[in-house]
Amino acid sequence: MSTSKKRLARSGLIAAAVTTALVMTGCSAAEPAPSATPTKGGTLSVWFPGTNQAEIDLVTKKIVPAFEKKTGSTVTVTYVDWNNISPKLNAAFAAGTAPDVFGHGPAAAADFVANGRLEPLTSDVASMSASDRKDTATAFAGGKVDGTQYLIPLSMTGNLLMYNADDFTAAGLDPDKPPTTWEAVLADAKKLTKRENGSITRSGLLLPSQPIGRQQSFATLLFAAGGKLVNSAGTAAAFNSSAGVQALNYMKSLYTGPDAVSANLGADYANAPIAQQPLVLGTASMTMLPSTTMQQIIAANPDKDLRVVQPTSLGSGKPAAFGGAGPGLMVNADSKQKALAWQFIDYMISPSVSAEYTQGIGAIPIRASALSTDYVKNSAVLKAFLKASPDFMTNPNVGGWVQVRDQLDKQVEQALQGATPAKDALTAAANASNPILKANG
Repeated sequence: MSTSKKRLARSGLIAAAVTTALVMTGCSAAEPAPSATPTKGGTLSVWFPGTNQAEIDLVTKKIVPAFEKKTGSTVTVTYVDWNNISPKLNAAFAAGTAPDVFGHGPAAAADFVANGRLEPLTSDVASMSASDRKDTATAFAGGKVDGTQYLIPLSMTGNLLMYNADDFTAAGLDPDKPPTTWEAVLADAKKLTKRENGSITRSGLLLPSQPIGRQQSFATLLFAAGGKLVNSAGTAAAFNSSAGVQALNYMKSLYTGPDAVSANLGADYANAPIAQQPLVLGTASMTMLPSTTMQQIIAANPDKDLRVVQPTSLGSGKPAAFGGAGPGLMVNADSKQKALAWQFIDYMISPSVSAEYTQGIGAIPIRASALSTDYVKNSAVLKAFLKASPDFMTNPNVGGWVQVRDQLDKQVEQALQGATPAKDALTAAANASNPILKANG
C-alpha cells in the first residue's frame, strides 16, 4: 500500500482547555482491566493520518525511535493522507491487516465502535495518575462514544481566519480593527481583492473548498448563523435549515458574480506546503487555517505582519467557528499487541512527548498545564485560539457521521459549482443523511 503524509489536525472543545477542576468519568463495570505493562520488545504497527512533513519527520525520526529505545520494541509507522485513511482502514480491516494503532478524527470513532473495531480505553485512562487525568480531561472528553473512551486526542485544533495586516492598511482598512461579523469579512474582502483582465489575482478571502475542507467551512458558517448539523438526538439532519441556506449562499457568493472575492474553487491551499500558502505568496489577504499551519507560516515568515480574527457571527447568529479535540489514536480491537499499543499512546501523551509533539507541529496542547508554558505564552496564534475557545463547535460524534459528512460535502460542492441551489442541495443531503442517522441512532 502506498504511504503518504499529512497534518494531524481537526475536531471536542478547546474551550475548556482554559479551565481547570474537570473530573474524569470513571470506568464502567463492563470495561476490561487496563492493559498490563508489556514485556520488553514486541512489534507494533501504527497508522497516522496526514501529509505534513514537519509532523512526519518529528514522529518518525525522533519520537518513535525514542520509544523503541525505551521499550525495546519495533514500531512501523505509516502516514496515509486524510482522503484515503478511511477507505484504506476499511480495506485493511476486511483483509485482517489493520494496524494495531491508528489515528483519525473524533467524529469517526462512533462508526468504528458500531462495527466493533475499537478497544475500549476507559480503564487504561483510569490507570493514569489523578493529576494526568485532570490535566487531559477536557481533550479526552472529545474521544468518548456514549461515555466510553475510545480515542485519545493528540492535540486540540480549530479553524480561524488569518489576515495580512499590511494588505488591510494598503486597502484603507484598519488592521487593528478586524471584522467581527461574516458580513463585515465579506465587505473587507471586496476591498482587498485584486483583479487583472477580469481575473482575480489576489483573493480577498479564501475558505477551504476542497473535499472535506468545504464541509468544515460550511459548518463554521452554519454555526455562526445559529444552526446545527444534526438534531439533539443525533437521529436526523438539522443543517437543511434557514441558517444552513444562509451559510451555503454566503459560501457561493465568494466565488460567483462580479463581486467575487475568492479564486481557485476546489484548490487545496490549506494542505499546501508553507512556502506555497496564499498568505505567503501574496495571492490572498485572508485565509481560514488551523493553528498548526498558522504557526508554521509565521515561523517561516517572521517579516510578515499576520494576525488572527476571532470567531464571527453571521446574520442573527452568535460568534462561532469549527474546532475542538483534534485527531487522536485508537487501538484495534483485534490487535495482538494491546498492551504495547496503550504504552505507545501513553508515551505520546506523556507531558514531555506531548509538549514536543504539539510544539513541533504548532498545535494546541491537550494538557491544561501547557497554558503556563512559554510555548503558549509566547505565541500570539495560540493565545488567539485559546481566547476563541468558548466559541468552538465541532462535527457530532454520532454513528454514521462520516457517511453523512460525505453526503453533505458532495452537495455543498454541487452548490458551490452552481449546479444546485443552496436549499435544494441541503435538502438532498438531508434526504440522503436521515436514513443513515436513524439507522445508527
